[in-house]
Amino acid sequence: MKYLLLINAGELDLSGGAVGCEPEDWMRFDKEITDVGVVVASESLADLVTQTRVQVDNDGKRTVTDGPFAETREVLGGFYVIDVPDLDVALDWAAKCPGSRAGGSVVVRPVAEFPGV
Repeated sequence: MKYLLLINAGELDLSGGAVGCEPEDWMRFDKEITDVGVVVASESLADLVTQTRVQVDNDGKRTVTDGPFAETREVLGGFYVIDVPDLDVALDWAAKCPGSRAGGSVVVRPVAEFPGV
């Protein structure tokens, strides 16, 4: 079964990096999760200031806003899509992820699979 591990950074330092998560932590985790063969896809997202939000109202009017946005405290940093036997295994990988430390979190969601598609 496929699961999305959505990584939300915790406290950020002045350089924009997550406090308590060194690049070496990420490299170790990425190597481990890749070496066991459960990764379907993974990406790290560009800096928060590069984001753009699109909203369409009920009349079809599009509004485009450059980020970052003050309405949220979470900073989406990246994701993994993994293919594992069940939710418990997905939760184990989420707990190993450096993004789950230092006030960060990893949201785990099953990927919807549609028969015949």
